[in-house]
Amino acid sequence: MTKIFILGGGGMLGQKLANQLVKNASETAAELDISLFDVAFPPETLAGVTKITGNISHPAEIQKIAAQRPDIIYHLAAIVSGEAEADFDKGWQVNMFSMWALLEALRIENRESGGSYIPKIIFTSSIAVFGGPFPNKIDDEFLSAPQTSYGAQKAACELILSDFSRKGFVDGISLRLPTICVRPGKPNLAASGFFSGIIREPLNGQTASLPVPDTVRHWHASPRAGANFLIHAAKLDTNFLNNRRALNLPGVSCTIAEQIEALRKVAGQSAVDLIVPRADRAIVKIVDGWPQNFAPERALALGFKAEANFEEIIATYLEDDLPTAHSLKNL
Repeated sequence: MTKIFILGGGGMLGQKLANQLVKNASETAAELDISLFDVAFPPETLAGVTKITGNISHPAEIQKIAAQRPDIIYHLAAIVSGEAEADFDKGWQVNMFSMWALLEALRIENRESGGSYIPKIIFTSSIAVFGGPFPNKIDDEFLSAPQTSYGAQKAACELILSDFSRKGFVDGISLRLPTICVRPGKPNLAASGFFSGIIREPLNGQTASLPVPDTVRHWHASPRAGANFLIHAAKLDTNFLNNRRALNLPGVSCTIAEQIEALRKVAGQSAVDLIVPRADRAIVKIVDGWPQNFAPERALALGFKAEANFEEIIATYLEDDLPTAHSLKNL
């Protein structure tokens, strides 16, 4: 029996991951004990998992998780970029100090086991760990120099996880996720949320605000790809990382204008007409400091895969999260 904990399991990606793990287990007859930990969960009940309500910023709750000695811990819990930038104290407390508390608790379990307990930790980092000026494509040698609090918090977690792994307390890997798009559900406080909103809302017959120019270019992958990244990372032999435990993951680089053109091809001009430009200087300032394109050769060589273009990302949303939209003629 493989014991798995998903920290942030109530969020969109945590739910996607849990669903995929349960599906994979049913297809392969694998025996998994899956627990989700979060401050809240969606009303839908996911069969085959345990839900634990708690706050990752409370060390006592983290110690309880560590005491169960999970084999695999997916650390997805965080406050999003816009909130981390607006609330400096909360950002560091939730996004960084919770990682320190988790790793310290796991180090104690490692010591008490005589060094035999070494859990696999999969941490969702972000391309926000990079700051400009950027080359045309960021390769695997490019400097991590974040220009937002959120990016700094993610970069700090990468370094801590790498050092605890070097010492043999845990076996960690940090995944620098592209912006996950198209996210289902309601908008959140992420500065990147509009990338999903300008596709999701029109596909649902609603207006969407575009706070930045359509010339902005960014790096995307679908929620399905995100879940598969995490599952693939858990199976990966980290010896192949050669002690460089943070990976830039594959994705699709496109401008907002190209996103909109993909929407037009899929859903027609009536959907595009629902996008309303509304400039937001705060969002523009944050997005201007984000990377636009990558050459993720290490991750590709290690078997990570994403979509080939933005139309595929939209198709994934329609298939996974808008299943009734087989025909978009009435949008």
